[in-house]
Amino acid sequence: MSSKFFWKSLLATPALLGAAMFVSSSAIAVEVQPKAAADTLLSEASASSLELLSAQPLSSEAAPQLSAVPVQQATAPAVEAAAIETAPVQIAQSAPQQVAPATTSVSSLEQVAQYSSSGQAGSMSQVTSISQLSDVQPTDWAFQALQSLVERYGCIAGYPDGTYKGSRAMTRYEFAAGMNACLDRISELIASSTADLATAEDLATLQRLQEEFAAELATLRGRVDSLEARTAELEANQFSTTTKLKGETIFGIGIPLENGVEGTDEPQANLGYRIRLNLDTSFTGNDLLRARLQARDFGSQESLGGVAWKFGDGNPVGGSNTVILQKLFYTFPVGDRVQLTFAARGVSDSDFVRSTISPFDDDGGGALTSFGVPSQYNFMPGNAGAGAIVQLTDNLSLDFGYSASEAASTRPGAGLFNGDYGIVAQLTYLSSFVDAALTYGNGYNASGFIFDRSPEVANTYGGQVNFKFGALEVGGGVAYIPIRSIGIGDFDIWSYQGTLALRDLGGEGNLLGLLAGTPGYGSSIPGSLSGTFNQDNAFQVEGFYRFQVNDNISVTPGLIYITNPGNDDANGDSFVGAIRTTFSF
Repeated sequence: MSSKFFWKSLLATPALLGAAMFVSSSAIAVEVQPKAAADTLLSEASASSLELLSAQPLSSEAAPQLSAVPVQQATAPAVEAAAIETAPVQIAQSAPQQVAPATTSVSSLEQVAQYSSSGQAGSMSQVTSISQLSDVQPTDWAFQALQSLVERYGCIAGYPDGTYKGSRAMTRYEFAAGMNACLDRISELIASSTADLATAEDLATLQRLQEEFAAELATLRGRVDSLEARTAELEANQFSTTTKLKGETIFGIGIPLENGVEGTDEPQANLGYRIRLNLDTSFTGNDLLRARLQARDFGSQESLGGVAWKFGDGNPVGGSNTVILQKLFYTFPVGDRVQLTFAARGVSDSDFVRSTISPFDDDGGGALTSFGVPSQYNFMPGNAGAGAIVQLTDNLSLDFGYSASEAASTRPGAGLFNGDYGIVAQLTYLSSFVDAALTYGNGYNASGFIFDRSPEVANTYGGQVNFKFGALEVGGGVAYIPIRSIGIGDFDIWSYQGTLALRDLGGEGNLLGLLAGTPGYGSSIPGSLSGTFNQDNAFQVEGFYRFQVNDNISVTPGLIYITNPGNDDANGDSFVGAIRTTFSF
């Protein structure tokens, strides 16, 4: 009788022990189950114990087999597994492991196995990325901690539906199991990282080297301290943490070797300058706010045979040594494919396109004359406006923009939409082998593009291409500009050019350039001005060589030859020499 009671007591022990531990954990844990649930668990645990005590007694043959049964590990207390449908634990090891007493029958072993698997029945496999948990968001206060546990330590699991349920209360057993899983992972990391630690001999060698180079280390420490002090001083006194100052100064010398323009003064050599200071500000690293200050003093260039220097902004009148705000715009990306530009001053059509394609359009390092910029960009007035570059593919973009010459004026016939304006749209293709663009523009100028006495409207159609064969580049373009001179008549302008560039000739950064074509010719117009704009086509040839002295200084000598200056065969040919020196800082 006593032996039967003893064996039945052994069978009841797991349930009683689980109930006792559950009561203890529920009393101490911060997040406890409701009292009603705890009472239910205790009553079910008692019922389970009575059922075990009333079971059939073990046969005398079963007792000797007791020692042969291996010790089992229950994943969760028997009472908790049987009494509540606990959601799968949110940790890779879902419950603490406890050593259960040796069982004495196959049914008891199956019951223990059932308890062991009940905590894992609804769990999902180990997650490897925090994005696999659909209810964990980057805005959650514990997001970074969970991300580290998942992706760095690999000791977090979720539910079969891909959720984590981070607000659900957990038991002390679950907490202990999770802690154990993470500590095991940390132990593995430590063991793997300390396998190749330095030996005692290595430490002795390091100490000896440290003693031998003590003087050098002290000197290096002093230099580092000095550098930190200087850096701190610079940071305390710097102009701005977001703004950089960039500058460019150009000295230009023009020498008219032959002036064919009738009625002009004797050829005179001249020298002028242009200086620009760009204040470039970036707030995100991808945007740019540019404010440009400029001053120049180029005077009349009639004695140079009608040549308009590029570093004179294409304006034959020139400057007056006055510092002005020449350009002000802000450009920034929208997503990965769109670049927006808003301008308050100084922009034109070529500022709204990704590239003008010509290798000679840079003021300080390209062609010496304004013919270096293709003619299709010369008939769209602008000053303030907006534009966008939409990247259709990695190589292809759609560029467009609108600008107004008198956007700040409030008088009638002016303003942002009622005064002179320019519209440009361009399809641009850029690659390592070929660059190409198709351009359309529309512009209105109240004082006229060609004639000063009549408003004019110009439509512009242009195409430009540039092939790149290593250091050699060959290209060119054509532009067709039909113009309506209001009250006078219609006429057309054609322009074309060919370009040849040889880069790094004689040294890195050098450039040999050759440019040939007509700046513009067209048809005679009806009315009183017939013959003023005629078909005596001018033809211009320009050659130059940019010698890069260093990263900041370049010197560019060149020659310009023009036939029929001003599209008038009454004028003789002009031949001009020039030297440009550019300082960049």
